[in-house]
Amino acid sequence: MNSMTKRLLGLALAGLLPLLWPQSGGSEVVDRIVAEVNDEIITMSELQSASKSLEAQAGIKSSGKESKDIERNMLDALIDRKLAKAEAKRRGITLEDKEIEAAVTNFRKKNLLQDDEAFNRAMAKADLTLKELKQNLADQIIQDRLITIAVGTKTMVSEDEVRRFYDEHYKEGGAQLHLRAMQLPFPAGANDAQKEETKKKAEAIMAEIKNGASFPDVAAKYSVEEKDVGFISLTDLDPRLVEFLGHFKPMEVAPALTPQGIQLIQVVERRSGGARPFEEVAPEIRRILSQKEMEKKFSEWVKTLREKAHIKILL
Repeated sequence: MNSMTKRLLGLALAGLLPLLWPQSGGSEVVDRIVAEVNDEIITMSELQSASKSLEAQAGIKSSGKESKDIERNMLDALIDRKLAKAEAKRRGITLEDKEIEAAVTNFRKKNLLQDDEAFNRAMAKADLTLKELKQNLADQIIQDRLITIAVGTKTMVSEDEVRRFYDEHYKEGGAQLHLRAMQLPFPAGANDAQKEETKKKAEAIMAEIKNGASFPDVAAKYSVEEKDVGFISLTDLDPRLVEFLGHFKPMEVAPALTPQGIQLIQVVERRSGGARPFEEVAPEIRRILSQKEMEKKFSEWVKTLREKAHIKILL
């Protein structure tokens, strides 16, 4: 596994890349039921689609035992997801339309897709409709609310933990990054060979930039879409993304895999700023740490749902 693949895999596993749970279909699979979850089922096509989506985002191609392990882990995740959705429905957790619209706006901002043309192109490349995107985002928000209801009141974050997180992530809270982004989309309906070709193209671009070529010139040479994002405050970025980009020096390029293709992000410049006072950001840090702790406890709580549910694995 080369260094670029390791970075892509690490980024995907960190949750920085949006996992858009795909709809069934697309590939030709002789369908069958692989699991029963109470009154619902999970099909082989649903499982394989989700597994391939995860592999694509992580930039890996599994085979043999590794592929089976990924499928089994994904099946467990799908079972937990169905149990959580059923529990959320039982508790009457719903969303208003304006909340879903806000989630779409936030999704576009995080993925640098504010421009309508770029957004529509990305959706087409992902073979995803706006309705499907909204459903995926709604499912995630509802699950987040279920987490809060189920275990939120049981989480405790110490002052030492808050202070430690501040020292690691917020002492340069006023700092900004000047970023450039380059899009290398996969061909429509790309197969593994075509995706590998796109990765090789990305590696060639990164090599030329490393050897001194300018980001815009290389983009023009390879006929790749390029955008100067400008300066972005570190506090407007996911802390895990800030940590990831922190490994790159000015003018170096960080690769990020998306469902649509590969995005190359160049850290052009870092601009210092005054640190935000601890008292100002402490509530925000507590929310971040509480969310992490809630997700851990939620995973344990879902196990209790499994104990009460009828689950039959047919894989």
